[in-house]
Amino acid sequence: GKYDVEITVPEDHIVAATGELQNPINVLTSTQRDRLKDARTSDKPLLIVTPEEAFKNEKSRKKRKATWQFYAQNVRDFAWASSRKFIWDAMNVKINEKNVLAMSYYPVEANPLWNQYSTQSVATALRVYSKHTIDYPYPIAISVNGPIGGMEYPMISFNGARPDSDSTYSERTKYSLISVIIHEVGHNFFPMIINSDERQWSWMDEGLNTFVQYLAEKEWDENYPSIRGPARNIVDYMKMDKNTMVPIMTNSESILQFGNNAYGKPATGLNILRETIMGRELFDYAFKEYARRWAFKHPEPADFFRTMEDASGVDLDWFWRGWFYTNDNCDIALEKVTEFHINTQNMDIEKIKLEQQTPIIAAPQQATKIQKKQSLLDFYNTYNPLDTAETDKQKFEKYYNTLTPKQQQILTSGLYFYQIDLTNKGGLTMPVIIELNYEDSTKETKRYPAEIWLSNENKCSKIIITNRKVAQFALDPMLETADVDLSNNNFPSQSVPSRFESFKATSRFSPPNTNPMREEKQTKPKKP
Repeated sequence: GKYDVEITVPEDHIVAATGELQNPINVLTSTQRDRLKDARTSDKPLLIVTPEEAFKNEKSRKKRKATWQFYAQNVRDFAWASSRKFIWDAMNVKINEKNVLAMSYYPVEANPLWNQYSTQSVATALRVYSKHTIDYPYPIAISVNGPIGGMEYPMISFNGARPDSDSTYSERTKYSLISVIIHEVGHNFFPMIINSDERQWSWMDEGLNTFVQYLAEKEWDENYPSIRGPARNIVDYMKMDKNTMVPIMTNSESILQFGNNAYGKPATGLNILRETIMGRELFDYAFKEYARRWAFKHPEPADFFRTMEDASGVDLDWFWRGWFYTNDNCDIALEKVTEFHINTQNMDIEKIKLEQQTPIIAAPQQATKIQKKQSLLDFYNTYNPLDTAETDKQKFEKYYNTLTPKQQQILTSGLYFYQIDLTNKGGLTMPVIIELNYEDSTKETKRYPAEIWLSNENKCSKIIITNRKVAQFALDPMLETADVDLSNNNFPSQSVPSRFESFKATSRFSPPNTNPMREEKQTKPKKP
């Protein structure tokens, strides 16, 4: 709908709201209006209301009133915030040919965190979500420092993270702020533009939004410590007792673990679909087509599933069934590896192989009783049919000449053949990724699509041909499929670090309850 709203507040208040400000001449000073005009073309945040002005407003307690007027079109709700304490900054974000004003409103207590990261986080969300869905259709996007956590409304969101009282903050607080702003601004796309029914299917807004949030975090920093999105981060949930969880395709009121079910698992599934199953280019095209088709409409889950398959031309029924409709998990076991060699049929070569494998001990020659009795000897005692038969060399040459040049090359190539026997213990069908660690210390990764399980969802085998001897086979080496048991992923088997050990080795965060910024501040000598 259309919203034309007037909000009357004390004259020293600053108001943020859904929609464009219609009467800046009535509520802003001429200097503030000039700053706002400059911000519309700036590629970095500019202050509209400075900390000094906010401090003055906070102390003034004016009794006169001012009326702020906002206009918003094609939105489903309206929200606003008003305070004497607000510092206000803004910058322009170019979305193709459209200019969008990204803005933040916050008190001085929110600095030094908010002035550096809030509006830039809004800008990142607008750019990345527009790239993966449709161009942001509204003229503004706002982040307001409000209650703990975050909450979204059209064009405006409220986000709670702040520095500590000594103006320092932990690394965890910094990334929490960036993530929550990206997430809440992202809700403009899911479910406010692609307008799914979040009361029925929470995953269609929270899950899809969390997935694109992960993409935005990776564009902010490729080493960003994302909580949701990477397959390895959902493993602890996926391997829980299945009686403590429900499928993603469960009505929102019946979900048992809201964060994992509505946010984490759908986002992870889409990330696996993009990175491991479909590939980025094909997935991105189909996902963008879903957003294009269903912008300002009301899609149901089947519309999402159907569009992803229709736009990509890929049959994904097996994926929707396993990941969205069941509690199955991924646990692929590398049960056995059998090594084979080519029989060249060249006895000179095969005898050498046999001798290397099983030493031959010649038995002493002994004369038979018939050989001792000369009168019993006849033609057949001295006849040997092998004397008139082809020699081994002749047989091989005859056989070799019947082969094509390519077959002759393979016969003498010295290739290694390995039969890999796999078992699907978790029930969830997934692609198979195998890393080959060769004896010469080099590595190679083989990828096989989920169709490898087409004939049998429980067991399958695959022949791998190499020109080097393999010392170790490893399943899912990059932890792409959320495999819940890594102890059966290697052949020969080997010990694997616990998930806690892996987390300690890779975590970007400082240890919990620590603030290195404060410690540095306390130990650094004060300037005279």
